[in-house]
Amino acid sequence: MLSRPTFAVPLVALGLLTAGAAHAQQGPIIADSLTLDGTIRSVLDANPAITTLEEEVNAATSRVTQSRGGFLPQITGTATYTRIDPVVKLQLSPEGPAFQFAPNNNYDAHITLQYGLLDFGKKDATYNLAESRRLTAVDQINVTRRDLAYSAVQAYYNILFVRESIRVQDAQIASLQQHQREMEKRVEGGVSTRFDVTTTQVRITQAQNTRIDLQNQLRNQQVQLARLLHKPEYVEVPVRGVFAYQPQAIDLNGALAQATANRPEIKLARDAEQTANLNLKLIERSNLPLLGIGAQLGAKNGYQPDLDRIRPNSVGVVQLSVPIYDGNKNKNQRVEALANIRGSQARIQDTEEQVRADVRQAANNLESSTARYDNALLQINQATDALTRAKARYRYGVGNNLDVLDAETSLAQARLARLQAIYNYTLGQYQLKRATGEQIW
Repeated sequence: MLSRPTFAVPLVALGLLTAGAAHAQQGPIIADSLTLDGTIRSVLDANPAITTLEEEVNAATSRVTQSRGGFLPQITGTATYTRIDPVVKLQLSPEGPAFQFAPNNNYDAHITLQYGLLDFGKKDATYNLAESRRLTAVDQINVTRRDLAYSAVQAYYNILFVRESIRVQDAQIASLQQHQREMEKRVEGGVSTRFDVTTTQVRITQAQNTRIDLQNQLRNQQVQLARLLHKPEYVEVPVRGVFAYQPQAIDLNGALAQATANRPEIKLARDAEQTANLNLKLIERSNLPLLGIGAQLGAKNGYQPDLDRIRPNSVGVVQLSVPIYDGNKNKNQRVEALANIRGSQARIQDTEEQVRADVRQAANNLESSTARYDNALLQINQATDALTRAKARYRYGVGNNLDVLDAETSLAQARLARLQAIYNYTLGQYQLKRATGEQIW
């Protein structure tokens, strides 16, 4: 009984971001075919997660604008009517009229202006904290766009890789079918037995099964890319491009320096430290005195001797507020803020170490993929030579059919190994770009 050769095509799983919106926004119109740049742009334009983060930036910007209001005077207009019963009356003699101290109907309309003259930097601290949180929201958009772009790259090259793998499998099937036709002619000529034809047919069926698996993987990759594009009506996403090996030189020290300077995760960690420091400054200033002035202009009744006559009036005030005791609330807030600062500093260190590890891993993957590519080329040459020799030996009756079939399978596996090496190297290049913080969209 013939042993069935095992053959697997590994694929890198897609790291897809799921959007929480029930109704995704409509993306741009996609052309008849998508290049890599077109795929990335279409994914970024179509994903509602970007819109969500952009609205968070708008909200943070609005909070910054709100904090600027503390630098401006506060003006309030007020109008009131009050009915008082009874009111105090004084009658000097039994026959004389009663003297009333306040009117029953009281009217008051005024405009109040308040302005803080001195708050020891509290308004500045509030503004700086709001601005820091806005910058954090902006940096979060960059992280999400980076992750989406990398997912688009994975989906794009997954499709190209499986397509090329199907072509390799088609070439193997065609070669085996040609070999089968030669076997049938040899059987008719009495040179070979029907057993050789049957074993060839078994290998053809195995190769066709592998092609079916590859075709199913291609359809699944199409579904994944359509999901990223938010175009579920696409049965086949129109992707086009060249699947080629394009090596590049790697400067590990330069890549490490670039990653430390550009990785958005490090920026987010530093944003968190900056926000924690600014929050501590705000807490420190929230327990300081506040000097303010106020003025009130308006009109009201209730003045002697004509209580019902409405007359203009004005009030001016200077107020100094000094916190004395708040139940140790401010002290405990400072303890919390200092803990947050120490935690953010530890996160920066951990993030920097992780970034350096990401760069080294990406460089190692590229080096490994390069070696695998060179080895795959050698395997192809060896398998091609082995197939040529096996066919020649079988043709002259000094070899057997299994040698030819094994050589055919080895050649197909070598070609697929070459494709896998190209795929791994290409994604490794983008993995290095991602690790160094280089923009890929």
